[in-house]
Amino acid sequence: MSKQRLTREQIAERAALELPDGAYVNLGWGIPNLIATYVPKHVTIYFHSENGILGMGPRAPQGQEDFDLVDAMKAPVTLIPGAAYFSQVDAHVMTRGGHLDICVLGGLQVSEKGDLANWRVPGAKGAGGIGGAMDISVGAQRLIVTMEHTAKDGLRKIVKTCTYPLTAIECVNTIITDLAVIDVTPEGLVLREVAPGFTPEEVQEFTEPKLRYSGKVPEMAIKRP
Repeated sequence: MSKQRLTREQIAERAALELPDGAYVNLGWGIPNLIATYVPKHVTIYFHSENGILGMGPRAPQGQEDFDLVDAMKAPVTLIPGAAYFSQVDAHVMTRGGHLDICVLGGLQVSEKGDLANWRVPGAKGAGGIGGAMDISVGAQRLIVTMEHTAKDGLRKIVKTCTYPLTAIECVNTIITDLAVIDVTPEGLVLREVAPGFTPEEVQEFTEPKLRYSGKVPEMAIKRP
């Protein structure tokens, strides 16, 4: 029987711990969009949206939605005290001007050098455009990628060289998956944490590049079942 990997919600929960108090943060689609729910209560994060919001809160509870107040995925959201509205043009100026502290994006492949491919699987039907991911991935001060460690067909997603169309090169700082937390460094990929119940050797089996680690690698801090 295979071991239980983390859920998408648990990946988001772990990723929320990477966000420092007072940070300006942009969240991509998919797993990243779940992160706002898991930010610790004592931490204030100013979430940024490309459609012109700084200071988004969690998604609006059912029955309290304001469909004039939505995120970039058109999902109704809430605001925190001090939130601001501005034009979409200004929102992209923030992105491209290096004014975001952290961005969290989903990923299809990440290379050992931190190259990111996250917008198209070759041959897939109905593939969309690259959108704002290209600007966001190179404009943020730090880029975190959240994703499953392997694809549904078992293919490794952390690879030596990306084979999918690239979003940006050498842009990823940290990878958080259902198996591990991995930092991208000039010396290679460093295994910082493993999912509960997994060993570094098991994580390496699902990772194409060599992982660097020494001593006992701690388990990821996950509170929710």
